[in-house]
Amino acid sequence: MARTKTRLALRVNDENPNHHLWNNRGVWWCHLTVHKNDATSERLRFSLKTRDLDSARDRRDRILRDIAEHYEVAA
Repeated sequence: MARTKTRLALRVNDENPNHHLWNNRGVWWCHLTVHKNDATSERLRFSLKTRDLDSARDRRDRILRDIAEHYEVAA
C-alpha cells in the first residue's frame, strides 16, 4: 500500500495581515497546524525572535514557504 504525502491545510485570511502570528510578551511567534493523513495533527510553533511586526511578517512568510516545500498543500 502506497503512503500518501502529508498535506498542509493552510488558511490565510487576506483581510488579516497578521494571520498565524501572535505576540507573547513583546516577541512575535508563528503558529500553524499540520493535519496528517493518519487522522492526527501536529501543531507547529516558532518564535520569530523579533519585536518588530514587519520583520515578524517577513519571517512568517519565509517559514510558510519553507514548510509548503516539505508538504503537499491542500486546496
